[in-house]
Amino acid sequence: MEVIKTMRRLIHFMLFSFIMTLTVSARQYTGSIKGQVVESDTQAPLPGANVLILDTTLGAASDNEGFFAIDDVPAGSYSLQFQFIGYQKVVKTDVIVKSNRVTTVNAELRFAVVEMQGITVTGGYFPETDAQAVSAINFSNEEIRRSAGSHGDVSRIIAMLPSVAPTTDQTNNLVVRGGNPGENAFYVDNVQIPNINHFPTEGSAGGALGILNVDFIDDVDFYAGGFSSAYGDRLSSVMDITFREGSRERLTGQVDLNWAGFGIVGEGPLARQKGAWLFSARKSYLDLVVRAIDVGNTIAPRYGDYQGKMVYDINQNHKISLLAVWSEDANRADKQTAIENDMIVFMNQDIQQNTMGVNWRALWSANGYSNTSFAYTMERYDEEAFDTGTEDLLMDNDSWRHLFALRNSSHFRLSPSSFIDFGLDGKLAIAQFHNFYGEQIDPAGKPLPPLRVENKSRANLIGGFFNYSLLPFEKMTIRLGCRVDHSSMNGNVQFAPRAEFSFRLSPVTTLQASAGLYYQQLPIELLSKNRDLLQLKSTRAAHFIFGVSRLLTENTKFTCELYRKDYDHFPLSAEQPQFFIIDEPFYNNGFYRQHQELFDIGKAYSEGIEMMVQKKLAKNIYGLASLSWFRSRYQDYDQTWRDRLFDQRMIASIEGGYKPSNKWEFSLHWIYSGGRPYTPFDVEKSIEANTGVLNSNLVNQARYPHFNYLNLRVDRRWHFSRTNLVLYLSVYNALNRQNVSAYYWNSAEERIDTIYQWGSLPIFGIEYEF
Repeated sequence: MEVIKTMRRLIHFMLFSFIMTLTVSARQYTGSIKGQVVESDTQAPLPGANVLILDTTLGAASDNEGFFAIDDVPAGSYSLQFQFIGYQKVVKTDVIVKSNRVTTVNAELRFAVVEMQGITVTGGYFPETDAQAVSAINFSNEEIRRSAGSHGDVSRIIAMLPSVAPTTDQTNNLVVRGGNPGENAFYVDNVQIPNINHFPTEGSAGGALGILNVDFIDDVDFYAGGFSSAYGDRLSSVMDITFREGSRERLTGQVDLNWAGFGIVGEGPLARQKGAWLFSARKSYLDLVVRAIDVGNTIAPRYGDYQGKMVYDINQNHKISLLAVWSEDANRADKQTAIENDMIVFMNQDIQQNTMGVNWRALWSANGYSNTSFAYTMERYDEEAFDTGTEDLLMDNDSWRHLFALRNSSHFRLSPSSFIDFGLDGKLAIAQFHNFYGEQIDPAGKPLPPLRVENKSRANLIGGFFNYSLLPFEKMTIRLGCRVDHSSMNGNVQFAPRAEFSFRLSPVTTLQASAGLYYQQLPIELLSKNRDLLQLKSTRAAHFIFGVSRLLTENTKFTCELYRKDYDHFPLSAEQPQFFIIDEPFYNNGFYRQHQELFDIGKAYSEGIEMMVQKKLAKNIYGLASLSWFRSRYQDYDQTWRDRLFDQRMIASIEGGYKPSNKWEFSLHWIYSGGRPYTPFDVEKSIEANTGVLNSNLVNQARYPHFNYLNLRVDRRWHFSRTNLVLYLSVYNALNRQNVSAYYWNSAEERIDTIYQWGSLPIFGIEYEF
């Protein structure tokens, strides 16, 4: 009832705001569109490119440095078309023009060998993503912001893709093609950030909700497999994010208020418009929300983040950008809170993360460019975990980590039909652990003595890559690459060849294939428990992908991909032969503490088929519908094949919306998936031990119920003479379905109990720009 009352209040507020705006003058307010048009392969400016606002008479041509400006554009939503003779057309949708503001839209045009041969290339809404044809997708800032399922979290919009399996709504872990969340990499402006989430899982890449401010994001490229050899030390996926620049015209600001917190954004020019700065600060008030609304639990974590970007043009060919991302998280719980929320363990947490980096973009000639970055990352964990029943100390984690990273990537065009990419990267990681683990019973029922870990580790990873791209004739593209890495932890040198092939059957249909090897170091949190573990081999995966894509219309694309991933060198334990240790920490951190001797003999595989239809916003309607079927399994220490924790078998999802005007927008996000595997409790042993004991004979042989939820959202925009306002209202889990998060052992009542995910939850947000 409390949820319904709150929803009514928000709806009444929205209607009141709408009625009040009817008194505002009907004057048509205007803004401007500015940007730069460059060649994708060299980043060289394209003078004389035509820029047209579709369905209007407004447009411009780029100047000698590729810049363009379109002034006096009525506030609203548009599609922007870029054309230049000899290059593929590009259409940018969801270009939002705001009153008294400058909207920056940059475009990269790719050389069109096919078009030069007299064949008309249709489309423009779906340009190739960084020259990668397979398993790649791009999202713009507005596509992320308005998503009914993202809630301002970039990872959650990626989670709607057919290659990503849902876990629980309390986390935004990306489970890509059957792999675990630790197999994914994140880059922002050529700087790798180990984890982009609040309340991160130590040693993983997942967490509770995103750190990155969506308003900062220009666009996102996501690679679900077969990614370039420019990326190393990850087995499953890469998310490459580009932050926009701040305003070079004038000082502007924005205030955000949503269901979880409050934030401010400021931006403005530097050094007579030779640069710009952008800064944001956000703080949560989720504790107030939990007290006011019944969301299914009384846990009230606190968190905040601060991020900024500065850009300075040294000259026309050289640009320096500075990036900083900080976050801080705190959580306090006691026995009573744990009992109220069906928690078998309660924790006190203080977590800090920050990444600072500088990137130098250099145009060396008309045929090449490079990006070179240096970054520093600090992570600090101070955590205590207690048993709810006895209040005994289970874990005291005091650890910190420093990461120094250098990365260079260069791209040169040898001829109109051949290109090379090459570069180097190096990392130095320093970690220190002061950890204590109390006496307890492990998940399989074995007693564990107390353990203290005092360890300081130092490791480096040095790598290099080379790619060669060739268009032997007008319909075919071949990309060959390799990567070489050396790790000081185990002393191994890893050689990872990769290849990609695409063939255009017609102007609207393309076949693609990719194959390659990928390596990843084991988490230092695991290796720190025993120095003998440093000799374990790095995990390895072989990717094999085949797909077809077809333009159904100019703005609607169908893709179908089949894939296979073969893993080896996973660590296994003779003490717990049935369990796949590398997956378990994401659900039970106790697995990290107990394994003193491991063997790198574990194997696994993932295979599946994915289908997706994506429609860009050309006229009123946009959306993405997908369906996937897959299997993800591992071979345990006894050579028995078992399902991995993320083997959900089937996923179906729909994300889309209707935009009847420049003022209103209605959207939804629906997802359905099969149940996750889990290991059931051994009831007799659990009663005897007075704690949950898993049945080792039935590891991952039971399944949770299927997962099904629907999110709804409505947006309303207002434009005033010098300011803009966006108000949105969303209903999370509109069906109020009781999706199971986990089963746990209730020691007090000596029985199995259920933890459910969030019920129906109203979510609102206000964005005011000035």
